[in-house]
Amino acid sequence: MPSFFVAEFLGHPAWMWAAFLTLIGVLLTLDLAVFHRKSHVVGLRESLTTWLGYVSIAVMFGAWVWFSIGPEAGMDFATGYLLETTLAMDNIFVIATIMAYFAVPREYQHKVLFWGIIGVIVLRGVMITAGAAMVHHFEWILLIFAAFLVYTGVKMIRGGDDDAPIEHNPILNFLRKRMRVTTGVHGPNFFVREPDPKTGKMALAATPLFVALVMVEIADVIFAVDSVPAIFSITTDPFIVYTSNLFAILGLRTLFFALSAMINRFEYLKYALSLVLIYIGAKVLVVQLTPIEHVPAALSLGVTVLLLAGGVVASLFKPRTERPGAPAKQTLSQTL
Repeated sequence: MPSFFVAEFLGHPAWMWAAFLTLIGVLLTLDLAVFHRKSHVVGLRESLTTWLGYVSIAVMFGAWVWFSIGPEAGMDFATGYLLETTLAMDNIFVIATIMAYFAVPREYQHKVLFWGIIGVIVLRGVMITAGAAMVHHFEWILLIFAAFLVYTGVKMIRGGDDDAPIEHNPILNFLRKRMRVTTGVHGPNFFVREPDPKTGKMALAATPLFVALVMVEIADVIFAVDSVPAIFSITTDPFIVYTSNLFAILGLRTLFFALSAMINRFEYLKYALSLVLIYIGAKVLVVQLTPIEHVPAALSLGVTVLLLAGGVVASLFKPRTERPGAPAKQTLSQTL
């Protein structure tokens, strides 16, 4: 094996990183070139089946982590995967709002989500690498992460949604002022050439699909501000952080078409998640500020599972008071 493959990169041999990225590349290639070679509406059955496939791969990868790196790393991967999956569910609200606002036809929504994943792979890698470097050189920054998580959890419990409509979003207005955007969708294209209204000459213009993609990427970055500190509070191993993040996001993107219709049913899930964030933040504060040096990964995983399961069960048993088909209350401006 070439020496650069066995050389250490961010705490693990380079071949581990290369193998993981190769696996992700194969999955994305199959997704685009085989299963979605032609644009089509993704139905509930296809969405759930694909998601179960990604979950199965994530479970097998977690088992490999358990036996190759160690049981604690395996439990940290599982905890991080569950936490990121739950945190990213909020992102489904925002993505659904973006798709509806730009009138992205259902048969082209998968393309926007697919290329959004490519951006996530790069941007999450940059953020996690930077976070790992900061934690390595300035361990006290974990206290800031922990305090931020407790603050976020308390804020989620207290609520305080902003109901400003998406068209007032400053980022969207910024893009519109600096880009030529077509008035309608042009098939699956992100860019097209059309006559300039002023000169009459053919000019390159972005379609609503591209603007939707940009907005989805920005939403991903902003949601990462919550999720990256959260998982660094579970483990500071960049490999576990990155792999659990990507597997969770890949799974949720495939589940988007099912979740966007069902997510309002789980009303108490955000309260359960807020308690998870408070627990994780408090755990880090205890370890950093008291003689307690370590909280078992099994305990963190058990608390996470129990709280999230409790939120789901409570939501399922709550009588539905909303009218059927009511749209999600969350708006893009709440996040951006």
